[in-house]
Amino acid sequence: MDIQQINSNPLKDSYQSIDKPSKETLIKDRNSKFFGYAFPVLNQDHIIKALDIIKIKHPSANHYCYAWQLGIENKSSRYNDDGEPKHTAGIQIYGQIKAYELTNILLVSVRYFGGTKLGKAGLIKAYKNSAKITIENSTILNKTINVIYQLNYKYELTNKVTNILKENNVKIISQKFEIGCECRISIRKKDSEFFLKMIKNIHEIKIFKCD
Repeated sequence: MDIQQINSNPLKDSYQSIDKPSKETLIKDRNSKFFGYAFPVLNQDHIIKALDIIKIKHPSANHYCYAWQLGIENKSSRYNDDGEPKHTAGIQIYGQIKAYELTNILLVSVRYFGGTKLGKAGLIKAYKNSAKITIENSTILNKTINVIYQLNYKYELTNKVTNILKENNVKIISQKFEIGCECRISIRKKDSEFFLKMIKNIHEIKIFKCD
């Protein structure tokens, strides 16, 4: 099992992932069967739950090989051969995640041994193809990296703030209209610097970046 930490280009503000679990895929090689699955994941808990689902679905499988990648700007990844010869399974699956430039994804290939050994070359080809076909049967989306801010201001500034948000197509997450108003917004990372300069020109408005 191997773990990697990857530092991405900090200027990039979009990424590719899948929107929902893929349909089951199947390839066969000399009576061995390889069932492929892809899951959108955001953390380790999601990964563990997805792997548990697969093991319940295939209780008698011989190998549950997988790879995942998490994160956007600072990515982490792991791949697992689950008893197959080293570098014949997990890293081949991970290679397809990299080839399609995906993140926040778990790919699993479940093998039922068919009685005939495939050799290292055969295993490499099978796991690579299983991962590739599974990705191709998934819906890949291009997503933006957004930053969330909280704006605090006096009620009399509401119209001015609202107009600026609308003019710049800023997404409003939540609003509170009281004597002191509060507004949470989501804005694409590449647009945030310009927007903040503009909004700071309004006097008596406080801006907080949210985690």
